[in-house]
Amino acid sequence: MDALLAALADPARWRLVNLLAERPRPVGVLAQLAEARQPQTTKHLQTLERAGVVTSQRTGQRRIYALKPGPLRDLAAALSRIADTAEQAGGPHTTYDRYKRDLNTERLAAQEPGWADDRSFTFHRSLTGRPEVVWPHLTEADLLAHWWTPEDLRVSELVFEARPGGRIVQEYRDVEDTDGSDQVVGRAEGVVDDVCPGERLAYRLSPLLPDGRPAFTAHVDMRLGPADSGSGLDVRWRITDSTIDSADFVAGIEIGFGQSLDKLAAALAADPHDTDSTDTRSMK
Repeated sequence: MDALLAALADPARWRLVNLLAERPRPVGVLAQLAEARQPQTTKHLQTLERAGVVTSQRTGQRRIYALKPGPLRDLAAALSRIADTAEQAGGPHTTYDRYKRDLNTERLAAQEPGWADDRSFTFHRSLTGRPEVVWPHLTEADLLAHWWTPEDLRVSELVFEARPGGRIVQEYRDVEDTDGSDQVVGRAEGVVDDVCPGERLAYRLSPLLPDGRPAFTAHVDMRLGPADSGSGLDVRWRITDSTIDSADFVAGIEIGFGQSLDKLAAALAADPHDTDSTDTRSMK
């Protein structure tokens, strides 16, 4: 496949392929139609033959070349599969396109400091497991690290002190940057405001701009309660102190935190522990 792609990448060879698609032709005729010298045309045809897309045979003093459609059909099928993957409904490219639209909207709105103040976002998730089982996933750093970023990111540093006045640090990188060799994608710092084990968690968190300034302050209020299927989690984000440079961050809140909550729901559903029994970890 690589040799075929390399062969077809040259405009002169692509022209010869199109001419041979019409009918088999000798080298001299191909050179004339392509408005090229015959030695150059011969070299291009030999490259295409080595790539498996044309075949030739000698007839008297002439060498006739013909197109082999099979490799082109295989290439077309491969390209179609790639396109289908990219167009998969609800897949990463759909999320990317949605974020791009939101980003353009927010950048147009960010004209002066405070532009996004009091903007709010609400989320709800039905979770497997009773509140005492879910609670550690909201407050313990080792469990938070499994879900507290969108799908394409991973936590590289995490501090979460689940007590009023406790410190929060969240640093994240691209999920495929496994050795930490690439730059940090983002960092956020904050403080815990209120903790009612198994019921309520409130904190403030500020994503940092590249120069270290807060982009905005997110006031996050999580309410957890029992439900028929296990637990219900309601989350409200409210923005204050928004800077003009915070548009990129604001545009990603709904998609990004929504993906994080989906990861939390999946982690709880896959938890091998008995979700109907009380978790043995204390709710600090």
